[in-house]
Amino acid sequence: MTGKDRVILHCDMNGFYASVELLDRPDLDGKPVAVCGDPESRHGIILAKNELAKAAGVITAETIWQAKKKCPDLQLVRPHRHKYTHYSRLINQIYLRYTDMVEPFSIDESWLDVTASQGLFGTGKEIADDIRRTVREETGLTLSAGVSFNKIFAKLGSDYKKPDATTEITRENFRDILWPLPARDMIFVGKSTSDRLLKSGIKTIGDIAISDPKMLTALLGKQGQMLWNYANGYDSAPVACYGEAEPVKSIGNGITFRRNLMNEDDIITALTGLSDTVASRLRHHKMKAFGVKVDIKDPTFTTISRQKQLLIPTNLASELTRSAMELIHESWRPGAPIRMLTVSAINLCDEMVEEQISLFSADNQNHQQGEKIERTMDNIRSRFGSAAITFAGVLGNDIGIDVHDSDNDTE
Repeated sequence: MTGKDRVILHCDMNGFYASVELLDRPDLDGKPVAVCGDPESRHGIILAKNELAKAAGVITAETIWQAKKKCPDLQLVRPHRHKYTHYSRLINQIYLRYTDMVEPFSIDESWLDVTASQGLFGTGKEIADDIRRTVREETGLTLSAGVSFNKIFAKLGSDYKKPDATTEITRENFRDILWPLPARDMIFVGKSTSDRLLKSGIKTIGDIAISDPKMLTALLGKQGQMLWNYANGYDSAPVACYGEAEPVKSIGNGITFRRNLMNEDDIITALTGLSDTVASRLRHHKMKAFGVKVDIKDPTFTTISRQKQLLIPTNLASELTRSAMELIHESWRPGAPIRMLTVSAINLCDEMVEEQISLFSADNQNHQQGEKIERTMDNIRSRFGSAAITFAGVLGNDIGIDVHDSDNDTE
């Protein structure tokens, strides 16, 4: 890296969830371990795994029986979210010893801008190595670090070699290190995008870099130009200072059901419960949604995603449920089984945004009445707990929707 370059680190904890669980389970040391839900139910999906389980072919999001088939000795442990949050905070506090420019990317990943820290702590690679040593000594956990001149290459560097390693990606070596990697390894390239690139003969990150950006844009829209920029090292996004809140872009809730949804009554029950959580969180953030998105997965793991815009923004469960049901009617064959559903509120705005509707319309009167009811529910939950009140259609269900369950929320 040249003297004018920024020096960005990306620190990625190794097998974070499984590693945290193993801190309290020394009896499982040296064994393949996976963190999962209840092994006795359809919630039994692999959430995370350690390196030994990964080496045996265990992958995240597959069912327990599939993982056990690959790795009969796989040891299963339940998740403890409070532990992960605790260690995430501890680790970010270690990063803050080196710079205040620490931007969490997820619970187990963070970017650090150490450009101005080199006079105190050495080169970017020396800082990364010192961070790895400190985290290992103080927490018993390990991480892999990428060092580069931008955030994207630092992220790819942390992915390049695991566990407990530092990889430096410079202007001189990034073509040799990164361009031979599969296009699927590029950040923000999922399976669908990867498949579309492959059909166009684009197999590696280097292929992305040397492609015509206009062709990529025609193929992928704005994402095509973005990926071309990233592959060529043209990323100037800054690292945010720690604690700077990112604006909430979407709020969603999803669940894998105890049994497949088979009819419209099942689907309405599921959507009612999911939309209730999403709506209450919208109100908590003082936001409304101009759009609704539904992700549907069937028992073969085939997934579709559909969304629609709303004429009037909402933060009411009843309106989210109705819009989500319209999407399913339009895109899902009646009676086809559903394994998993996610409802997301998208295109968010401040809840005080002006609503261009007649103050005397029946729709507005229904909206106001619904808002009064749901805000009353918020007040009851704040006083007596989240399970104190819910929609009648959710009570006594056998599909796995808990009363106002927010364990699977995403923002």
